[in-house]
Amino acid sequence: MPDPLKKRGLILFAHGARDPRWAAPFERLRDMVGAALPESVVSLAFLELMTPRLPELVEQLVRQGVGELTVVPVFLGQGGHVLRDLPVMVEQLRIAHPALALNVADAVGEDADVLKAMMRYCVEAQKRGP
Repeated sequence: MPDPLKKRGLILFAHGARDPRWAAPFERLRDMVGAALPESVVSLAFLELMTPRLPELVEQLVRQGVGELTVVPVFLGQGGHVLRDLPVMVEQLRIAHPALALNVADAVGEDADVLKAMMRYCVEAQKRGP
């Protein structure tokens, strides 16, 4: 059960890209999640190529009083970045911030409801045709 005295946060964790326009759908998702969780601090962090990076954002949120944090990898699958890079970052964050309750969700693409939503989109795209 969450501690009602600790400020809660959620970080959407994405890969990053050289083109800043790539982040637009993730920014919209961040805003939508933030509207659905007004009691939480909802942020977006990147693995590489864009800022803020995950370690820097976590440091900032801890300074702002966030004591419970959930990281949601907005990746379609549990590839190398989610299976290898993210656990190393999370372990370093746990060492640096031992009082922080840190939870990491599975990649969004691993969720059955997300896959169903994507399937519906694909089916509708085919129905619309050329």
